Amino acid sequence: MGREALAEAMIPVIGRLYRENNVVTSIHGRSLINKSTMNILKAHRFARRMSNHELLLEETAPLLNALSELELGAAAIDIARLTEKYRAEGNGASLDEYLRSELAEIVGKRGADDRTSTDVVLYGFGRIGRLLARILIEKAGGGHGLRLRAIVVRKGADNDLVKRASLLRRDSVHGSFEGTIRVDEEANTITANGVQVQVIYSDNPATVDYTEYGIKDALVVDNTGRWRDADGLSQHLQSKGVARVLLTAPGKGDLKNIVHGINHRDISDDDKIVTAASCTTNAITPVLKAINDKFGIIHGHVETVHSFTNDQNLIDNFHKGDRRGRSAALNMVITETGAAKAVAKALPELQGKLTGNAIRVPTPDVSMAILNLNLEKGTTRDEVNDFLREMSLHSDLRKQIDYIDSPDVVSTDFVGSRRAGIVDGLATISNDKNLVLYVWYDNEFGYSCQVVRVMEEMAGVNPPSFPARDVIAPIAVLETAGA
Repeated sequence: MGREALAEAMIPVIGRLYRENNVVTSIHGRSLINKSTMNILKAHRFARRMSNHELLLEETAPLLNALSELELGAAAIDIARLTEKYRAEGNGASLDEYLRSELAEIVGKRGADDRTSTDVVLYGFGRIGRLLARILIEKAGGGHGLRLRAIVVRKGADNDLVKRASLLRRDSVHGSFEGTIRVDEEANTITANGVQVQVIYSDNPATVDYTEYGIKDALVVDNTGRWRDADGLSQHLQSKGVARVLLTAPGKGDLKNIVHGINHRDISDDDKIVTAASCTTNAITPVLKAINDKFGIIHGHVETVHSFTNDQNLIDNFHKGDRRGRSAALNMVITETGAAKAVAKALPELQGKLTGNAIRVPTPDVSMAILNLNLEKGTTRDEVNDFLREMSLHSDLRKQIDYIDSPDVVSTDFVGSRRAGIVDGLATISNDKNLVLYVWYDNEFGYSCQVVRVMEEMAGVNPPSFPARDVIAPIAVLETAGA
């Protein structure tokens, strides 16, 4: 059977595992749910640069079929990493025998999900809010875990509901919504891939009665950025049906700024309000932690080349901030960033060691952080790149750090990346104790993925993940390949 035929045959198996067993399959963190034949082929090609061996459909297709026969319970399964582990540790066992042993925790549980369900309300439905909705709908599965129940917005027009649904359906940067969307104007709901979302109109976060809609103990995700401190955000807690609040921006005061992968375990049950920091802080903190742990950072400067945002003007007009009144579509704009200082909130050992600045550029999405670091221990370009590549594959930061060494990648190649940041290995500069790293990041989608990870941590609804541990392979020279 040819590669395209194998990939096509995998689609219904992936779908059945998802619908009947609550099993989310991926290839090195790239979800296979609702993906086309071509996207599955691309995911396999992507795997070529992520490990020492090519990922063959002749191996993954039988593995998927074997998984479908095991009556699995809910889980997240990376079939690329599982295939590599079987190849390295199978020791002559049949595929069925190996999988029954490796997945013993969930074999025979047929869709059973021990997780509780947590109601989610998106307060605000802009760029981040709509991407969060897409991710939550994608993860809906059997209804366990995070359940998107409502969005809260200020009514903007008589046909507001239709316009909100249209913006969810079509996105100029991230493409069309994968699935179906229906609008019920009488009930004021949007139903996307079977997930019914109540649209609530309000301009006061303290006066919404969510219990009227059957919502209780909800996690409210504030995407507006209007309130950044405990006093402002605590207004949400005054509304009936709200248990906790997450801000999708850097917080002020004593609020915990959480970068998943770094300090997410600091979230306690007593934390009623948590912030997910900024897109830039999420992109650079994991890389900085890795470098600091390995080589030590004396001091450094972070320069962010950031896509423009809604805060800027399309054409020259008044703006209370310096320079931001000038046309975002026509200019590079020097502005400030608090990301360098914010790193220390998640990584206290870097307190006072970083400075930062930002340049807004005329692109709609994907940004870059340039890390100019002075190290305690000298190193070489190859050593740093090999280390960061291994971190992207086999460390606790593999959901945050990605690595690429293609000579032809540009910003648009990283639209839709689910990692917090992607190290561009070919751009790395090392001169003994002076190191310069270039880190790409999708400041919209990659950040939204980090926000969802924080949400799952707050709600305690992370599904079991397999394989539980990796095969630690020796570092090899990568073949240069595109994303």
